[in-house]
Amino acid sequence: MYPVGDYANFEVIFSIVNNEVEAKIIVTNQPKYHIGLVIYPGMTQLDITAPHQVFSFIPEVQVHMLWKNLESVTSGEGLIILPTTTFEQCPQLDVICVPGGGMGTVETMADSEVLEFLQQQSKTAKYITSVCTGSLILAAAGLLKGYRAGCHWLFREYLAMLGVEVKNQRVVVDRNRITGGGVTAGIDFGLVVVSQLCGEETAKRIQLLLEYNPEPPFDAGSPDNAGDVLVEQVKKFGQPLLEATLAQTKITAENLSQ
Repeated sequence: MYPVGDYANFEVIFSIVNNEVEAKIIVTNQPKYHIGLVIYPGMTQLDITAPHQVFSFIPEVQVHMLWKNLESVTSGEGLIILPTTTFEQCPQLDVICVPGGGMGTVETMADSEVLEFLQQQSKTAKYITSVCTGSLILAAAGLLKGYRAGCHWLFREYLAMLGVEVKNQRVVVDRNRITGGGVTAGIDFGLVVVSQLCGEETAKRIQLLLEYNPEPPFDAGSPDNAGDVLVEQVKKFGQPLLEATLAQTKITAENLSQ
């Protein structure tokens, strides 16, 4: 008899041999869940690596790192990530997730190949999701119109321009859309996705495995409590990206209205 653990799929095959019933357990190693993380040049690495860490603990899961080809992708911070599956070879996904980023996000909002892939997968995926400004890309694909969604605080007004009801929440769940706030919300987001897909108890076990019990050293992680001076400093630092995002959002809004 084959040992069967929590992370294996198996089939039981019955047969009759010498008038006796025999049962064979065959381990199939076929994943129960397919989760696709879209990667692209200039993305924010934590937007993808934080959820990936959470998802990797799901029993019977296969996580796909998706891009147009199998060439390496460099994040905005310089981390090099290798895709595991191309858009063309991607199986039907249970969850599709899009990370945010800087100028990479602005460019991806206008990338028809990425947008068409998201539209196609969204027809059958159980959950269509994003972290940070990845929601701008989902919105550019027309997948968030009329939905409640979250985003990095600096970009919420732009998301609203694309027909989205923007919420100031760490994670927003609206039907089968799950969207996370900025960057570090990727862990919270991942745990919410797991709870929706596999149940709350599985999500709690993963949270404990990760020892996720944040106690930040400063109370400055939100514009609501960081203070006006610090908020203005951060806005000034991000001004070039904000201007580029606004310009692309206006173009995207016009395209979606046609």
